[in-house]
Amino acid sequence: MDALDRALLRELQDDARQTNRELAARTGVSPSTSLERVRLLRERGVITGYHAAVDLEAVGRPVQALISVRIRPPARPVIEGFREWAAQLPEVIGLFVTSGPHDFLIHVAVPDVNGVYAFVIDRLTERREVADVQTTMAYEHVQPRRIEPAAERPAAARRKR
Repeated sequence: MDALDRALLRELQDDARQTNRELAARTGVSPSTSLERVRLLRERGVITGYHAAVDLEAVGRPVQALISVRIRPPARPVIEGFREWAAQLPEVIGLFVTSGPHDFLIHVAVPDVNGVYAFVIDRLTERREVADVQTTMAYEHVQPRRIEPAAERPAAARRKR
């Protein structure tokens, strides 16, 4: 990943709807170079898609919570089955498989506090494999607009691995 790739990523994360001509102008390259480099970033899996950012309050889901879930027995098929089930729930906007005392951290967005309660009681605790649930209400969710690629390590550091 070179400086041009980084610049293209920054620009696309700021506005993925801009035209290729605009992207090229903002990064100081020709439109054909911009098009080819973005194509390569997609092929390499660096760019995985383009998404519309949604205001949760505007879509009626202003209340967010983080819910830690412990699964028993902690077997791969049980963990994978729960992960697939939970990821499909409409309240879920993020899901992490974690280490430590809990197996999952589920980020939900719902209309109100009663929605959090209903999610925990009516959905999670009805599952036989759910051994423990802890809920933390989120007052605010701040996300960076863009994610910068990690700085490349010097060649000497890569060889020591």
